[in-house]
Amino acid sequence: MNWSVIFEAKSLAMFGEGILTTLALLFSSLAVGAVLALVFALLLTGPWRTARWLVGAYTYVIRGTPLLIQVYLIYYGLGQLEWIQARWDSVWPWTHFKDPFFCALLAFSLNTAGYTAEMLAGAIRETHAGEIEAAQAYGMSRVQVMWRVVLPSAMRRTLPAYSNEVVMMLQSTSLASAVPSLMDVTGAASRIYSDYYLPFEAFLTAAAIYLVATFALIGFFKFAEGRLLAYLAPRKH
Repeated sequence: MNWSVIFEAKSLAMFGEGILTTLALLFSSLAVGAVLALVFALLLTGPWRTARWLVGAYTYVIRGTPLLIQVYLIYYGLGQLEWIQARWDSVWPWTHFKDPFFCALLAFSLNTAGYTAEMLAGAIRETHAGEIEAAQAYGMSRVQVMWRVVLPSAMRRTLPAYSNEVVMMLQSTSLASAVPSLMDVTGAASRIYSDYYLPFEAFLTAAAIYLVATFALIGFFKFAEGRLLAYLAPRKH
């Protein structure tokens, strides 16, 4: 093995760029996906049957198809539509579909929104009836009960499952390397492999970077769960 190549300035610069791209994709897609998931979860648990059916169909398709296929459909598929091609040079937002980062971000955001919406909707449905009755006894309206009682409680209880979703999204950002000219951690490893033909050194380094990031995320969520879910822990006698 020739590990010295990994520590050359060129290789370190590529991995540095890849780390920044990976983190930008991860946190941006989580932020956009969280907003979409909140809206979808409210629709899934709301009184409008048509909205429940449409959002349910969306989450079913998102969770039933591979993320890589979704990335390809957005980056390659949408670009084949003449209606978009006629507008992507001058009409917003279609101008962004020429940007590889935007296409990957859109695919990841829509994907995590589908999974997170189902998690949050399940937590909303499982909210203890006593919490709702207590809020109603205080004279809160339906909207106030949802925003002040149900949603905060559901979000806290969703945290353990959501931490797994965040870790899975971190691993899934490696699929961004399938989009040309997008340099993430896996893309950097692939570039070093193609330049120096050092598969073990390049991809073991990428694996180590993902491993460190995963442990950091797990540690953060463990800390958050300890603070926000302390009231669910068994009582010590």
